[in-house]
Amino acid sequence: MTEAEVDVTVRKADIRQATFNETNPKTPEVSTDDVRRILVDGSAVLLDSRKRAEYAAGHIAGARSATPPPGAPAEEFIAAVERLVGGDKATPLVVYCNGEHCKQGRRLAEQLAESGFRDVKRYQLGIPVWRALGGPVEIDLDGILRVYQVDRTAIFFDARSAADFAKGSIAGAHNVPADTLGDDGLAKAPLPRNDFNTRVILFGRDGAQARRLADAIGRTPFQNVSYFPGTYDALAAAINASGQPPQKA
Repeated sequence: MTEAEVDVTVRKADIRQATFNETNPKTPEVSTDDVRRILVDGSAVLLDSRKRAEYAAGHIAGARSATPPPGAPAEEFIAAVERLVGGDKATPLVVYCNGEHCKQGRRLAEQLAESGFRDVKRYQLGIPVWRALGGPVEIDLDGILRVYQVDRTAIFFDARSAADFAKGSIAGAHNVPADTLGDDGLAKAPLPRNDFNTRVILFGRDGAQARRLADAIGRTPFQNVSYFPGTYDALAAAINASGQPPQKA
């Protein structure tokens, strides 16, 4: 095989286009590239099939959760999805969960197909591979509060300007202004370079500002990064209500 042929083979085997290539699947798979495209063009609804607490702690940015309360029967899952799509069972759906051995995504996809949804696929690689490939992950307010109050190993980055940060931020947060990041904007950021799996949580003036910082860190080896899509004011108010008020930087 020539060097050119090897190069073509490698490009064809791009992990972003990979699936598990299952034998006789009841619902077809999509790749990471497919999910990225879907989130850009809105050609399908991306459904997180995991428990609500898992969704709140971190989900693919743009994914929706239709998971009913714990212990709900299977038909409640279907009813929740029907409400989400306004009853239109022709709506394309892509379901994901926690990777190859997670059964919930397969089960929900099959239930949806059996109930009459006509275009159901799975991102079976799930959120572990999405994270590993630098895909953006959102964390809900409930999730960020739980981490802030319990997980003392998480690192928080405030993406607001230095001037805003100086007026106050949440206790322990580090300032990495997203709007002034240059080519080496992360060089001085106190990222945990001895452990690339450390949980890193980002917030900013709003979700767009936090997302800019998330996209920058997504181009580094760090794999456990998520951003809060809400506003700093909402986060600060929630932390204040929880009894752990924001502190001066």
